[in-house]
Amino acid sequence: MIQSADLAAIRALIARAKRWDAFFGVLGVLSLMVGVLTFAALFVDMAVQGIGRIDADFLTSFPSRRAANAGILSAWVGTVLVMFVTALAAVPLGVAAGVYLEEYAPKNWMTDIIEINITNLAGVPSIVYGLLALGLFVYQFGFGQSILSAGLTLALLILPVVIVATRESIRAIPQMIREGSYACGATTWQTVRDHILPYSSAGILTGVIIGMARAIGETAPIITIGALTFIAFLPPLPYTGEPPAGLFDWIFSPFTVMPIQMFNWTSRPEAEFQVNAAAAGFILVLMTLAMNGAAIWLRYRLRKNIKW
Repeated sequence: MIQSADLAAIRALIARAKRWDAFFGVLGVLSLMVGVLTFAALFVDMAVQGIGRIDADFLTSFPSRRAANAGILSAWVGTVLVMFVTALAAVPLGVAAGVYLEEYAPKNWMTDIIEINITNLAGVPSIVYGLLALGLFVYQFGFGQSILSAGLTLALLILPVVIVATRESIRAIPQMIREGSYACGATTWQTVRDHILPYSSAGILTGVIIGMARAIGETAPIITIGALTFIAFLPPLPYTGEPPAGLFDWIFSPFTVMPIQMFNWTSRPEAEFQVNAAAAGFILVLMTLAMNGAAIWLRYRLRKNIKW
């Protein structure tokens, strides 16, 4: 029989554990609110300063030396095109690398070295990727200061994030799914194609969201490879102009992106350009949220359709 003294000690121990649990719960909420409130304060500040400047002319006008006439047409179009190239390069390569490391690669010292390097690459400063791209894509491969160079640079930047997210998503799949597939005579590729990728797609999309959200706001590597701070034209549309542009001529066009345009405006002393920068920042946040929202919706649909 439990003595009353022992029962009291047990109750005191449980009460102390509950107090610590409540303490860490409150600490976690406060830590979360620091990040959320900081973002909310910055977002509201940009909205208050710049929302009055946002109109159709601001979205459809090229940059100008006069703040009242300046717009972000070339900047947001360049951002969309660069993100398109980044996604096309980073997502297939990252997913394929993650699948190979988890499902095909032998477990030996070489694989361990590759895994360590991938993890370390996720923490390399972005300016290093810019210097690498300057020597490799701009000069060595001859892509020049183009949308293609920028997209490939940002793809290298987010590639480790996509690979790590892919591997973690694949690891979360129960081993019995693989064993059941192999027991039915499926090959490794059939197992990956019909089971591993569909079940892990929601987690992979999470990594893609994180990577693309980082890439869309990067400035240092884009400046390093030679993005223009003032550009008053758009990349050529396929089969337009004289002579007609080719289908992929736009990827070799000079460009600018939203962070570069904001940097250009914030470096000017006139208050009107500061308002333009706030308006551009507000739109950039909305673009990021829209991109993330679309990916989250797709992730939700994929999870809803999965039947274990």
